[in-house]
Amino acid sequence: MIFILESKTLFFTNGIKKNKLIFFLSHFVLKTCQLYLPRFQLLPFCTVMSSVVAPEKPTSNTMGPKEVELILVKEQNGVQFTSTTLVTPTPTQTNPSGEEERETWGKKIDFLLSVIGFAVDLANVWRFPYLCYKNGGGAFLVPYLFFMVIAGMPLFYMELALGQYNREGAAGVWKICPIFKGVGFTVILISLYVGFYYNVIISWAMFYLFSSFTGELPWVHCNNTWNSPNCSDWADNGSVSDIYKATPAQEYFERAVLHIQDSNGIDNLGRPRWQLTSCLAVVIVLLYFSLWKGVKTSGKVVWITATMPYVVLTVLLLRGVTLPGAIDGIKAYLSVDFLRLCDAKVWIEAATQICFSLGVGFGVLIAFSSYNKFSNNCYRDAIITSSINSLTSFFSGFVVFSFLGYMSQKHNVALDKVARDGAGLVFVIYPEAIATLPGSSIWAVIFFIMLLTLGIDSAMGGMESVITGLIDEFKFLHKHRELFTLFIVVSTFLISLFCVTNGGMYVFTLLDHFAAGTSILFGVLIEAIGIAWFYGVDRFSDDIEEMIGHRPGRYWRLCWKFVSPCFLLFMVVVSFATFNPPNYGSYMFPAWANMLGWCLAMSSMTMVPLYAIYKLCTLPGKLAYAITPETEHHLVDNGEVRQFTLHHWLVV
Repeated sequence: MIFILESKTLFFTNGIKKNKLIFFLSHFVLKTCQLYLPRFQLLPFCTVMSSVVAPEKPTSNTMGPKEVELILVKEQNGVQFTSTTLVTPTPTQTNPSGEEERETWGKKIDFLLSVIGFAVDLANVWRFPYLCYKNGGGAFLVPYLFFMVIAGMPLFYMELALGQYNREGAAGVWKICPIFKGVGFTVILISLYVGFYYNVIISWAMFYLFSSFTGELPWVHCNNTWNSPNCSDWADNGSVSDIYKATPAQEYFERAVLHIQDSNGIDNLGRPRWQLTSCLAVVIVLLYFSLWKGVKTSGKVVWITATMPYVVLTVLLLRGVTLPGAIDGIKAYLSVDFLRLCDAKVWIEAATQICFSLGVGFGVLIAFSSYNKFSNNCYRDAIITSSINSLTSFFSGFVVFSFLGYMSQKHNVALDKVARDGAGLVFVIYPEAIATLPGSSIWAVIFFIMLLTLGIDSAMGGMESVITGLIDEFKFLHKHRELFTLFIVVSTFLISLFCVTNGGMYVFTLLDHFAAGTSILFGVLIEAIGIAWFYGVDRFSDDIEEMIGHRPGRYWRLCWKFVSPCFLLFMVVVSFATFNPPNYGSYMFPAWANMLGWCLAMSSMTMVPLYAIYKLCTLPGKLAYAITPETEHHLVDNGEVRQFTLHHWLVV
């Protein structure tokens, strides 16, 4: 009977001296056993040497560490045996493609908060409530939820699953169908363009935050140096619709913050203003130190930036509903006018809101999910986070309209005179409402902290899309993430300086109109076609099953293959058909500015055909290689091209 006396596990690096070291340790152990165990004898040198230093079998990683297991066996039938086993240690966790496992989120909640923080941004506060109010109140929820179910959630789920399975950024995931890799660069460019002006909104909020630390808020009266003769307090303004009158809050935003009075158009920008430039620099520093170490740092920052808005919104709602007229504002927000559903514009605006509110198409969801564990339940995450985003939009409407109702009653004007969307709501109407409350400075500080946190985590998501997408595509950047992140944020800062000049609002408006409008819809359309038709819904479903243990239901597969692409195609056509040139108030942009805007939009969209042409010209097998996953190019050599079969195009 074999009796094992002792077993040890030792690790050594490959090298010339390894075998000698193994022999020395083995010999030492055996000698010790011989001294203390009477029946244990040391084998001759040549026997031990031949046992211990037997030639190793070649492995795929000959330079890696080896596991040496020494087993000492007691005498049997007068013969003593020693056994040595060289075992390769458990390899680093790998993904399906055999590559080394990438960095993952510290905790699951870090990922969820990051996705929620990105999707829930300023538009949830300043756009959705107003759209709901002007498009039939509660009736607007019908088209909104309809498009949410048939397009929003399926596309959200698709991007999370795509990034998690392939473990790369927006460009790298297209190893599943190389000809569509251009769409990865499209969404990366769009995220970069959005960063040029989105960070400016956060700098405005920071400027207001600093201005709120005072006994009396600076946008209360018309007796400031920046006010014009047209400034008029609400109480003295009998006709609010008079275009020649402006409120103190409006003049503070346009004349004290933006200094737009010192510019007569986009062709006369002036120099960057040092106050806004300083605020922008602080924002850039915050972004850098949130992103420089990857998801390990950004995942901790979102614990504050993603949760703070909910705390502040709740506090503001509790204060808002106690104000006179608040209930009337909430009733107007929820009033149901089903006749508005006969207007095609209502449905178009609902569809547009869904496309932009969930953040699909910016590459952020792909980048975030690429850091998940391979077996993470991305289906559950998609349902939870997309639902929270929509509920937040709906909840913020109560906060907004409680204050708008208060403003309407206080100044004895119709609600539609004070209701507006965009920057005018959060930088003019809301600050003015807060200024009338007791302890107005405290409420202003709370409100602008909320705007900061809403903006910061969304800006972090956009930057992460760019950084992850590029360092995954250009592998040498992995070792220099800190420097590359610094390069990206500094470049963004330099371009953003155009938006903090005297005429910076004109640049901001142009970027906002062209950077992520039609181009983002086009990018998501090509993405959906590439996955559902060329890669294949059935294969994509197999990938999801490999991750979470079950295939997506038929509903999701039908949406991916038919419903969502048709919806996106419709939105692209509508976007082109209903295009209106940008304007800021009464200012109309010159033709050259509109041309520059279209060049900006087309620069991202043209990445799709340009890269497709590049792939067709460089791959030896032309089309067959270009539409086949890189891991299956060996099948093309054997004449097996899945996309050349009718079954591939018909299966769901």
